[in-house]
Amino acid sequence: MTEVYTIEQARELALLSRATDRQTGLLIDRKGRVCMVLVGTATGIFIPDLPRVRAGIDRLRGLRLLHTHLTPEGVTTEDIMDMLFLRLDAVIALTVNQEGFPLQWQSAHLLPCRPADEPWFVEKPRPWDRTEARFTELAESLEAEFARQTGDGIETPGLRRALLVSVNTAPHSIQKRNLDELTSLAQTAGIAVAGRIIQRAQRANPGLLPGKGKLAQLEIAALQARAHLLIFDGELTPAQLHTLADSTEREVIDRTQLILNIFARHATTKTGKLQVELAQLRYLRPRLAGRKKNMDSLMGGIGGRGPGETKLETDRRRSRERATRIRHELEQIKLRQNIAKKRRARSSVPVIALVGYTNAGKTTLLNALTRSRCLVEDKLFATLDPVARRMRFPEERPLIVVDTVGFIRDLPVELKEAFQATLEGLRDADMLVHMADASHPDVLRQIAAVEDILADPEMGLQAKPALLLLNKWDALEPAAKAELADNLPQALRLSAKTGEGFGALLQEVDRQLAFSRQCRILNA
Repeated sequence: MTEVYTIEQARELALLSRATDRQTGLLIDRKGRVCMVLVGTATGIFIPDLPRVRAGIDRLRGLRLLHTHLTPEGVTTEDIMDMLFLRLDAVIALTVNQEGFPLQWQSAHLLPCRPADEPWFVEKPRPWDRTEARFTELAESLEAEFARQTGDGIETPGLRRALLVSVNTAPHSIQKRNLDELTSLAQTAGIAVAGRIIQRAQRANPGLLPGKGKLAQLEIAALQARAHLLIFDGELTPAQLHTLADSTEREVIDRTQLILNIFARHATTKTGKLQVELAQLRYLRPRLAGRKKNMDSLMGGIGGRGPGETKLETDRRRSRERATRIRHELEQIKLRQNIAKKRRARSSVPVIALVGYTNAGKTTLLNALTRSRCLVEDKLFATLDPVARRMRFPEERPLIVVDTVGFIRDLPVELKEAFQATLEGLRDADMLVHMADASHPDVLRQIAAVEDILADPEMGLQAKPALLLLNKWDALEPAAKAELADNLPQALRLSAKTGEGFGALLQEVDRQLAFSRQCRILNA
């Protein structure tokens, strides 16, 4: 059975290719029909945008590429990359001699497993007139194997599946912990994690991307994991994002965009929604170019600046105008908040702000101290909008406790700048209570990340009284407790869930607030 080409096709392609001194190719479907004729240069062939991949992210495209080579070289690396990133059933190279006659053909196809070297297989060259092959049967077998190898063996109906990718100079152990956190972020966003790829780079490079070989492995892993999208740890530059988007048909996002998506899902108040939208606008504006295929189509007519304005320019202008309106609205909200702050300051009611890494248990503590019922979820950024509750302190004095948005390592600049209206609330607190999840395996690094944010001069919090709490102390084994106690002797230990350690917490808060009041009196 022949599924390579007909004898007539081979002769015509060879003659045409030699006559024009250009590579010539055909895209052929599984029924043997020619779907597209391609004409390239003497050394390569360009494949234009193809129709969307057939239904299912574990499916190949249902097309094989047959093209000529004007040199004795068979299947090349470029051919394999085209096959891989376009998910072709196979790629076939037909060599042509100087007289325009076909010589031999060679094919390559993907592999369903992940071997130690390359995730594809290149057949040996064969004489041009021996065309026995079963590409359709092979492609269907590959698809069945890709569907069987889901990467994690877990079915995720209704959820988008993602492959997580880390490429940086950090040790493997650090990258693994970072991907653990990225997994939690993805799950919070309603995304199922189907696999991971880790590559340690030899040197720092602003344009760092996986090499061609690693990108090939990444694409195979995504195909095997049935991943809809690729999520990169860290922040991708616009150039990196566009390069990756051009290399794969899957959606590509970075950690910053994932966090912004989570914030957009969790924002409930007007202030929170405006701040998230502003952060999204700041992030997307430099990445507009190339984000859509029609981005540079001309925009004319009513509402535009004339026929010379491109769609890209229009999108950027509208983004700037919307950002200006949002900033104005946030300034108005800030003025109203300042009035409320002055009123509260006149009442002399002290305020403590709960800060810390996301999902450290701040809302649980707020509920326990103030007998509130604020939403508590075992997810990152479950609390986005600040919540203030009043409680009675020792000696029946009133106290306001504020639950704030959780911090995270490498807090995106867009979020930090957009959430100034929220973060400025920390400056009005009389005291900061830094809460950490003592049961988290990376607790010391999380504490350091929060302290770095609080120490930022722009925050203006350096002189603010602060108290470190190690929450979930009851969940630790004795050895872990002893190690943390040695590393953080100044920290208070408690359990927001059981109430263990609340007495010591209230005594320390009372002591520090009294000391702060005395300092203000002496400085007055």
